[in-house]
Formats: sequence, structure tokens, C-alpha cells
Amino acid sequence: MIIYVDQDDVLADFAGAYHDKLDACPQQRWPQAEFDFFRKLKPIKGAIEGVMELKARGHDVMFATRPSFHNPLCYTEKRLWIEDHFGLAMCEDLILIPKKGRLIGDLLIDDTPWPKFQGEQILFGSPRPDGVGIIDWEYILTLEELK
Repeated sequence: MIIYVDQDDVLADFAGAYHDKLDACPQQRWPQAEFDFFRKLKPIKGAIEGVMELKARGHDVMFATRPSFHNPLCYTEKRLWIEDHFGLAMCEDLILIPKKGRLIGDLLIDDTPWPKFQGEQILFGSPRPDGVGIIDWEYILTLEELK
């Protein structure tokens, strides 16, 4: 299976860092424009292990992330984040793409829906279909189609 995984708020805690920066400095309109913002993001619980488990199961896992136009350094910072948390070799699987609907694959795990994506989508952080909690990495790894 070809699986694309979003970076912000699926692998890395963008929202948490964004709100922390806004709380500390409310006049800063674009906290993500700050140097090293993206590289310093904390991993989402279970994300690193989840990606490695999907790869171990034989899936072709790639990172597909939308760059911030408010921080031209984010292109580099997002790449460095992948290296910091997954190693240099997995940087070959990083795609910086503003419109993920252009991707072709089997599955997109993202916190934002992309209507033109021509595969299945899992909306990370949304309510689970069974109504018990939200879609997170623990839940994703239990899905039958990913085993």
C-alpha cells in the first residue's frame, strides 16, 4: 500500500507549539514564521512508532506536508525534523506539496481533508467511526486494511 502521512498535527504537534507561542506573545501574528519553529515541534504520541510499524508491515510510507508560506525556512526545517526523528534515509520519502489532492496513492493520513485525493483518507484527530475517542496512531494501527 502507498501511504502518505501528513507532518503537522499528525506526526508533529504544530497546534500545540502554535498556541504556546501565541500565549507567550499574542502580538506575533504568525508564530510559525519564527526561525526553527518547525524543527522544534514535538512528536505526536505514537507517531514515530506508528510510521515505523507501517513500514515494518511492508507499506510504502511517504511524508506529504504542506509548507508554510509565512516561513521560507520551513522547507528546510521540515526536512530536518524528519531526519531528526526518522534518520537521513527517510528524507528521501519527504514530499513538500501545497495541494495534496494531486497525490496518487492508496491512503492519506492527514488532519485536513483533501477532496481531490484519489485514494482513501483517514482524518487524524477526528472522531472515530465507533464513537469511542478520536482517530490517533493507536487506532490507525488496529485498522484491518493496514495489517
